[in-house]
Amino acid sequence: MIEYLQDFTSQVPQALQWIVVILLGMVPFVESYNGSALGVVAGLPVFVAVPAAVAGNLVSMLAVVAVSSRVRERVLAGRGGDASEPSPRRAKLKERFDRYGVAGVALLGPLALPSQITAAATVSFGATRGAVVFWHAVAIVLWGVGVGVLVSLGVAVLT
Repeated sequence: MIEYLQDFTSQVPQALQWIVVILLGMVPFVESYNGSALGVVAGLPVFVAVPAAVAGNLVSMLAVVAVSSRVRERVLAGRGGDASEPSPRRAKLKERFDRYGVAGVALLGPLALPSQITAAATVSFGATRGAVVFWHAVAIVLWGVGVGVLVSLGVAVLT
């Protein structure tokens, strides 16, 4: 399977290979860590696959934070600043946010949810855009580099 993916990737022009990994990084549940892994397994050097996947994930996260922030402002303005009673699911997520903070949600969130969802949730709970962007950027880089390096070591052993 790895050889097939590498053969297929070798037929794609090099200029397009990293663009594909950037696009993969933008996809929820693929993100920087799976995008890095796929890029490395496909045959891209780790120093190309990881930054490309991280860049894609960062772009999508920044877009989600910007949109979520505007939506939150409009919703609160329409309600006069009052928040309605949250659903049980949202209340559980808010409890996690209150317990772990922006940093904890950003760093641990990829274990359960994509960064786009956790970023939107933390903004909706009232976290500042700056804190959400900072901590999610840290998490995206750490997860992308960590998984990318581990996969590159594993691929080197398998080939």
